[in-house]
Amino acid sequence: MIPFLDLKRQYEGIRPLVEEAVKRVFEKQAFILGAEVQALEEEIASTYEAGYAIGVSSGTDALLLALMALGVAEGDEVVTTPFTFFATAGVIHRLGAIPVFVDIDPVSFNIDPSAVRAAVTDRTVCVLPVHLFGLMADMADILEIAQRRGIPVVEDAAQAIGAWQKRDGEKRYAGTLGEIGCFSFFPSKNLGGAGDGGMIVTGDADRAEQLRRLRVHGSHPKYYHHVVGINGRLDEIQAAVLRVKHEFLESWTGRRRAHADRYRELYEVYGLDRYGVIFPQENGETYHVYNQFTGRFPERDALMDHLQSRGIGVAVYYPLPLHLQPCFRYLGYREGDLPQAEKAAKEVLSLPIYPELTEEEQETIVKEIRSYYEKRRT
Repeated sequence: MIPFLDLKRQYEGIRPLVEEAVKRVFEKQAFILGAEVQALEEEIASTYEAGYAIGVSSGTDALLLALMALGVAEGDEVVTTPFTFFATAGVIHRLGAIPVFVDIDPVSFNIDPSAVRAAVTDRTVCVLPVHLFGLMADMADILEIAQRRGIPVVEDAAQAIGAWQKRDGEKRYAGTLGEIGCFSFFPSKNLGGAGDGGMIVTGDADRAEQLRRLRVHGSHPKYYHHVVGINGRLDEIQAAVLRVKHEFLESWTGRRRAHADRYRELYEVYGLDRYGVIFPQENGETYHVYNQFTGRFPERDALMDHLQSRGIGVAVYYPLPLHLQPCFRYLGYREGDLPQAEKAAKEVLSLPIYPELTEEEQETIVKEIRSYYEKRRT
């Protein structure tokens, strides 16, 4: 058995540290927005040169609070990608705004800046790119488009903590280029908690204070409400666990990147190009953190069945793009409107990439991929 994700292996390596951190919280009996949350916020802000960090209850609430802070409201348009987790568009709808879906770049799977340019109108109040699978979107072009029109950019960096790209020759981290950046600490993320959790980052002190108020029902001081917020707080236990894991994140990311390189080596060794398989690539201007290792595979569904029958865990992110989801039918999109996103949804498959994966397991996975295609040839 080779699981798609094995959090038990990760936990065994840090068990004493996690247990001590959780014990520390219970001994203090302070569970909401205490010293652990504040320390995690400071560590995230410092590590990723983010200015200010605000711990929240989930990646979804991070996005929701970001749009609330920008005043996104009923009838406003927010330009985003259809090839992402549902929350990206769900929070737009939740505020009564209109998700404007545009197509993706077929290589990176991220939002296509040229499509963003074509979609921006006088009703556009925000551009919401997603750094999918751990690879940053083309922020230079997106920011140029948005800044020219005076539109804020909110980065959905849920899958991309620690990713970076060069801007004006300098390394800039995911979440720090737009006005607001949003992270998720869902357990399957590179930095995952023991439940839900999230973080918002911003370089603006006033915006940070606004977000802190919004996460506690808009209260400031306590029990006095000048705005209506939500219950969006990060709890102390999650923060304590995340602080332990954050100490290991850089090394874990290095292992993920080493596994990605190993997959590419095995791709060459086993000649997967002969079967039309495409593995993800990167260049020196970007730093991919591989929350997922997602490629394109002919006969994806049949291959997935074959691998799972051999005890190999794989996953599809995402099988139906958001513009074709039944709940967004009212927007009027039809199949064929966003062909790159639709094509990707039929071809993508994610392979195991967690830090504790072994080279032997990777070779087994690639051998089984080749075995499937060879059998189809005969």
